[in-house]
Amino acid sequence: MAKKTEEKPEVKKSKTFKKDYIPTVGRRREAVARVRLYPKGSGAIPVNAKPIEEYFRGEVNKVAYMTPFVITDTVNKLDTTVKVAGGGPSGQLGAVVHGIARAIEKFDKEKYRPLLKKKGLLTRDSRTRERRKVGMGGKARRKKQSPKR
Repeated sequence: MAKKTEEKPEVKKSKTFKKDYIPTVGRRREAVARVRLYPKGSGAIPVNAKPIEEYFRGEVNKVAYMTPFVITDTVNKLDTTVKVAGGGPSGQLGAVVHGIARAIEKFDKEKYRPLLKKKGLLTRDSRTRERRKVGMGGKARRKKQSPKR
């Protein structure tokens, strides 16, 4: 009988990736935005694989999502990628702004945190839809009409 040589099973080494981005999450109402901030870049911001100008159209929206960059004077200096889900357009925009502000704050806490905090961009807006109550005729605060006499 030949002796069996003991072979140890190969231990798979977990792959370690050097993160070259700062991950954060922004939330507003039902929307959740997962934001990755890359320290170097040209200022490109794709949202769900579309340019942000295409995803959030209009000048009012542009002012909103550029606010964290304008306040911290990092316009066209940082690249950002965003994946947003849930909610509607307004909630998604709020979630994106919240996530970008949190990412910039993580990038350089001492320098940017006071600026963003002063404008209220780091505070999660906790206002959500009020739940529907039983016996209210389908809405949260509506009362059913009562018959006269």
